[in-house]
Amino acid sequence: MIPFVRQFDFAYGRRDQVSPLVQRVIADNPGPFTFTGTGTYIVGRPDQGAEVAVIDPGPTDEAHLAALLAAVDGRRVSHVMVTHTHRDHAPLARPFAEATGAPILAARPPARETHASGGLDEDEDAEFAPDVVLTGGEIVAGDGWTLEALFTPGHASNHMAFVLHEENALFCGDHVMGWSTTVVAPPDGNMRRYMASLDAVIARGFDTLWPTHGAPITDVGPFLEAYRAHRIEREAQIVGRLAAGDRTIAEMVPTLYAAVDRRLWPAASLSVLAHLIKLVEDGLAACDGEPGLGARFRPA
Repeated sequence: MIPFVRQFDFAYGRRDQVSPLVQRVIADNPGPFTFTGTGTYIVGRPDQGAEVAVIDPGPTDEAHLAALLAAVDGRRVSHVMVTHTHRDHAPLARPFAEATGAPILAARPPARETHASGGLDEDEDAEFAPDVVLTGGEIVAGDGWTLEALFTPGHASNHMAFVLHEENALFCGDHVMGWSTTVVAPPDGNMRRYMASLDAVIARGFDTLWPTHGAPITDVGPFLEAYRAHRIEREAQIVGRLAAGDRTIAEMVPTLYAAVDRRLWPAASLSVLAHLIKLVEDGLAACDGEPGLGARFRPA
């Protein structure tokens, strides 16, 4: 079982000092995919005149924009950094950057034809464009802090996490979440790349993970191992459903996700598809035609 962390103290629009170099402001956009809302992180000292970076400004929301500007008042924003271009992370980056005079740093947005998450909250911000394109490995330094871009594709093809060296912490966006497993939605999401990215994060041995939604993860090693084990178990369950005679994703989901809120079944269907694509590539499943939500699958 994954030791999820679902309880934490917060208030919308409030700047909370959550570590010596990190403050958090949460947007009022709760939902089945955003949990309590988008958490925007401010990295740097809280002192007047300090230089800070801001990670994941969030959705288009005037109240959240005002709260962020109030939270950084008296400090200089040197960088605006975005983990990926989903609509609950990226749209406010441009208005916030224009208000503060800071450049936006992020991976290159995915090709438009890959925007196919089925109308979920995870859809792309089609207008997003960074000022500086990150590919992974870049170092951004400020007033007492150092951030490293860590490329973590899988949830999104352009997902970029950010390492805070001084606290051995990772701003992990949606790559890992403390309250739920992560949606991997093809065609932009890719299960093979997700698992490889998860292994890369495990190998770094971080002390703290700061997801964009929900509470921090502080018992990192056991949590990530459980997260990884869950994906491996889910893959085995899908192979089991094929052996039991299920041939479509619609047949599998009610059994595999019987204990999950039905509002999340469309997202669950996409994650099952991501697993099935990987299983077909691995020769452990076969598909009549191209793998898709309506395709028929069978044991290889």
